[in-house]
Order: sequence, then C-alpha cells, then structure tokens
Amino acid sequence: MRHLYNILNPVLWCYFLICVTVVQNKADWGVTYTTAKICASNGSTVEMKCTYTYPAGYTVKEEFWCFQDDKDLKGNLDYKDRIQYNCTEKSCTMKMADLKWTDSREYRFRFITDKTEGKYTGVPGITLSITALQVEVTKIRVNESCTKAELKCKSSCTGDVSYVWLKNGKEVTEENPYITSLQFNDSICCALKGQGKYCSASLYPPKLPSVSVSPSAEIVEGRSVTLTCSSDANPAASYTWYKEDEPLPVGPEGVHHFTSISSEDRGNYFCKSENQYGQINSSPVFINVQCKYSSFIPKASLYFAC
Repeated sequence: MRHLYNILNPVLWCYFLICVTVVQNKADWGVTYTTAKICASNGSTVEMKCTYTYPAGYTVKEEFWCFQDDKDLKGNLDYKDRIQYNCTEKSCTMKMADLKWTDSREYRFRFITDKTEGKYTGVPGITLSITALQVEVTKIRVNESCTKAELKCKSSCTGDVSYVWLKNGKEVTEENPYITSLQFNDSICCALKGQGKYCSASLYPPKLPSVSVSPSAEIVEGRSVTLTCSSDANPAASYTWYKEDEPLPVGPEGVHHFTSISSEDRGNYFCKSENQYGQINSSPVFINVQCKYSSFIPKASLYFAC
C-alpha cells in the first residue's frame, strides 16, 4: 500500500500543479472595457476603450477590434475608412465615425501574442446602439410676442441617458424636460450629452413667408390666377390667405386660386403662416385687375367692358 502511495503521490502532485497553473494562467488573461453599452446618434462619432492583461513571457504582436468572427475590422470594407485605432501598452481605443443604423451590434477587442496559444478576445464586448432623437412638446402657450413651451428629449437609449439642449446652435442646459420661450427667429433641438454637433431636427416657428402671384404679368379680368404662400418652419406650417382682413379659402400647400378673376378681386393680399410654436404674416401684395377690352366696328374703336 505504501508502495502504491509512493507511485501515485508524484502523479497527484503533478496534476495539482497543472490545475493551479491553468487557473493562474486563465486569470492572467483579460480585457476590461470602460463601458458595456454605448448609445449614439446616427452620423455621430464614438470611442470604445479597453485595457488588457496577459502573463509574463509573452509579446503582443497584433491588437484590433472585431465582431464575433475575431477578424480585424480594418479588413471590413464598410469600416476600414471610418475607424482608427489608438493602442498603447495594454490599452486600446477604437474611434468610429459617421455612424450608421447598421452599426448597432457588439464590438470586441482581441490581441495576439508571439506564441501559438497566446490569443485572447474580450467577451462580452461593447454593445453599440444607434438612435434617433425626438423632441416632444409636453406643454405650450402661444401669445403675440413669443411662445412658452415645455419640451422633452426622447430616444431609444436605455439606462442613465443625459441630454443637452441647443438654442440657436448654442448649448443652454441639460435639463429634461426643458422649459423655454421661443421668439419667431429662434430654433431649438436636443442631443445626447457630448454629441451636441448631432442634434435632433430643430423646432422653430415659421420664418417670414414668401408669396408669389401666377401669372406675374398683367392680370386681366376672366383669367386664372394663383396665389402661393410658403415659409420655412418645423413642424411644417399651415397657411391662411387674407384679402385686407378677410380670410379666404386656401387649397393644399398654401394656395388660393381664382378660376376667373374679376375687378372686384382687386386689392391687398397677405398670408399668415403658423405652427404650434408661433405665427407670422407675409408682406402684403397688391393685385391690380385690368379690365377686359372689347372691339366694335369700326375696328379702331375700343371700349372698356368694366
């Protein structure tokens, strides 16, 4: 029995050393990401960062970011011109620009050493989600001088998300909801914090409307005439045409149409452009309706029919 123990003891001891060595080596390999999730706006730029460890006696030969296939993203035609690596001793950052909806997925860091068994991929990696930003109006009050509104920035991002509000292109607050007053020439949007350049669609009252009269040449009784009003606004504006102070029927896209204009239609016209953030009137346009000519014998004699 003692003879058998003497035989097995070195074997068991060797097995113990192998197990300990395996456990220790496994613990020596690792990748630590600064975050598990990133939510970013379409078209923006993000950075993914990590640090990594490996046992002594190895030399890192390659380091790169990849998908689940462990292939360097720089070999991917859709990514090679949009990503940059900045890797130093045991740390690596990937900068990705011009984000697309299809970029929403998991990204991993992988490094390869000078030894066959010396390869490691950090799993799980960083999950990137691309989002669109929306501004929701929760309260609003419109008066002649300005509009007071309570606005809320929304996205598909989950977890603790911070937003920033930009008014006329300048950051003003991180409050959400945000209460503000809007003048007719103001615009406002929201962005993810740190990505102010990539704002939601700006909201603003209508700008000064432009009006057109067609045909623009001499307007004669009985002809067809169209008045058109347009204005830059978001949300899109609705329009009302007025003769003096009397509202007129308006067709689609701010158009008022005379099928057969008469001398009674002569006068000043203007249009009002409005959305939920405000309203503004165009400059007036005067329509002068010329009388129709009629001819009698002798042909040289003419008279006005109106």
